Amino acid sequence: MYDQFYGLQGRPFQLTPDPHYYFESATHRKALSYLGYGLAQGEGFIVITGDIGAGKTTLVGHLMQTIDPSRLTAVKIVSTQVEGDDMLRLAAQSFGLATEGFTKAATLQQIEGYLHAQARAGRRSLLIVDEGQNLGISAIEELRMLSNFQLGGQSLLQIFLLGQPEFRDLLKSPELEQLRQRVIATHHLEPMQQREVEPYILHRLGIAGWIGNPAFTPAAFSALYTATGGVPRRLNALVSRVLLLGAIEQLHEIDADVVAAVVADMGLDADFMPEPMKPSVLDMDEPLVEMVVAEPAPDEQVVRPAPFAAPLTEPAFVEAQAGEEDENIFDPDAEPRERLDELRRDMQDEIAALRAEIASLRAVQAHAPFAAPAPTIDPEALKDCFTLIEERLSTLEFRAEEQDAALRRVLTLLVEWVEREDRMADVGQDIAVA
Repeated sequence: MYDQFYGLQGRPFQLTPDPHYYFESATHRKALSYLGYGLAQGEGFIVITGDIGAGKTTLVGHLMQTIDPSRLTAVKIVSTQVEGDDMLRLAAQSFGLATEGFTKAATLQQIEGYLHAQARAGRRSLLIVDEGQNLGISAIEELRMLSNFQLGGQSLLQIFLLGQPEFRDLLKSPELEQLRQRVIATHHLEPMQQREVEPYILHRLGIAGWIGNPAFTPAAFSALYTATGGVPRRLNALVSRVLLLGAIEQLHEIDADVVAAVVADMGLDADFMPEPMKPSVLDMDEPLVEMVVAEPAPDEQVVRPAPFAAPLTEPAFVEAQAGEEDENIFDPDAEPRERLDELRRDMQDEIAALRAEIASLRAVQAHAPFAAPAPTIDPEALKDCFTLIEERLSTLEFRAEEQDAALRRVLTLLVEWVEREDRMADVGQDIAVA
């Protein structure tokens, strides 16, 4: 009803998650940075948690829309309370594989064969599991086993795990020690900050064709934040009801009184504020990548730390080992640009080495007919060796491109922070002079 009265092309505040209306708040931008980092690594688990209505599903929908299907096959499972065998069948079915009448071993063989075929076609595979807090221990363990599939030393499947806050504690179970060692990054989606409520509402209205009717007063935005704590789903529900009341009353301006009337009618707490996320045991003593972006308090004096050090009150990127074979790809004392160059050089060196190895093997193959009468080279084994090396080379080139994109994103965040801090310092000096 209100969409017709205000001339909107849709309902921008419906409760059903719609990635078309995705808004990149600070916490969602950090989550995307983690996911981008995970895609660049091409292995391990990324864990994203958030309270009910924090926007996890919308975030995943946005990610799925931005993926190039010619390079990455991404599928999503919305889990229920399933155990190990059911999780295997869900994973197989999500990739379009038949499971009816198949034993567990046969299902595993199907999945492995599919992942190998994807890799040989130049595509990586990503499995996104939502509502992870519903999973049983055995189901999570089966996901870890799926991550064991490899080709040429490279993981064939990467997995993103999403869930509500209790999922973080579930992962601390003693039975999941091996999986925890493979979690390379974790992030908790926080509610939006107060200053993000206005751009969030106007962003969604704008997508629906809003041209200024109705107008919102600054006090209305403050009242909306106070009543919802910045939780996206609560905010959507309240704004939708506010617009409905506005349409019924034929209002062309929404003020704090209108919001207060709807809050009272809905029986909401007029001063709602969600509990802050308590530190999880998943964050302690684990080899995780952590990226921290936080806003300093107005009276907090920010001391600029060395780039990418932790903990920070601004963008940081802390690399840590995520397994026995993983190594820190950054020199901790290097500047951000030097780190990017170092990563690029390492990738280029490994690519050059693989190219040299291919050339050497081709030379051996070319001269094989002229060897001793009893040849010692198996042509089929040599062919398989070519295939593995070329697949490794293709994977490295792909990872080099995605590593570069992920690092550039982090550097952009760092530059924005430095510029913002300089502006704050200038404002402080102007106030002191005045």
